[in-house]
Amino acid sequence: MQARQLPAARGWAWIVEGFRLFRRNPPLITFLVFGYWFLLAAINVFPLIGQVAASLAMPALSVSVANGCRAVDRGDPGRFDLMFSGFRLNLPNLLRLGAIYFLFTLAVLGASTLVDDGLLWQAAIKGQKITAETLRDTNLMAALQFALVLAMPVTMANWFAPLLVAWADMPTGKSLFFSFFSCLRNWRPFLIYGLGVMLISAVLPGLIVGAAAAVSEAASNMVSVAVVMVLVFLFVPTLFASFYVSARDVFVEFAPDVSRPGGVE
Repeated sequence: MQARQLPAARGWAWIVEGFRLFRRNPPLITFLVFGYWFLLAAINVFPLIGQVAASLAMPALSVSVANGCRAVDRGDPGRFDLMFSGFRLNLPNLLRLGAIYFLFTLAVLGASTLVDDGLLWQAAIKGQKITAETLRDTNLMAALQFALVLAMPVTMANWFAPLLVAWADMPTGKSLFFSFFSCLRNWRPFLIYGLGVMLISAVLPGLIVGAAAAVSEAASNMVSVAVVMVLVFLFVPTLFASFYVSARDVFVEFAPDVSRPGGVE
């Protein structure tokens, strides 16, 4: 398996093509995305052990969503039982991948204690509430920025890894290696992709709500609700679909065989 090196413009195309894929079967992709969220949230209800279990399950659940996107891409009308399809594809290695991700996350949060004396750790691990005073009077924001920088290589290593494990039957370590260097090789489209996501999810909503606030508070409230609804029910499923599109684009082997509609490999 070889990762293609793509031009920068493909980063924006991932978002556009993710939206087109979502439009082909909104009920299925929305169901899978919200099922992913709901299951992880339900598991996380249990202190400590829930966070470990959620990390272990996350790769398999992400594969389930990608299986749905792949089925839609192939022309299959889709099945709602795809929600657990990721647990049927190389599950032991997916669980190992989740365990490694959890350990990496702990390492990043642990490193952040050097900046804020453990405030970010307390918030992430123990669920400690963050107040406006805490943000103003501590180094929490600096610690968050520091953690985001440290988390970038972790994100790169995990971006394609679940699909490489499930669809290419790669060992856990090799999948992390392939994922990291595939992202590094395509840093230009990923940069455009990140800017595009920021534009759609933060910049444009802020401008729209700000313009409404200039008219009246009532208009601002109504527009804010409308913007949140659009982001949650339209952009978030598009974003998940774009994850699949990026993998299909970088790894030609992941592209569906449209001559064989139906089913998930």
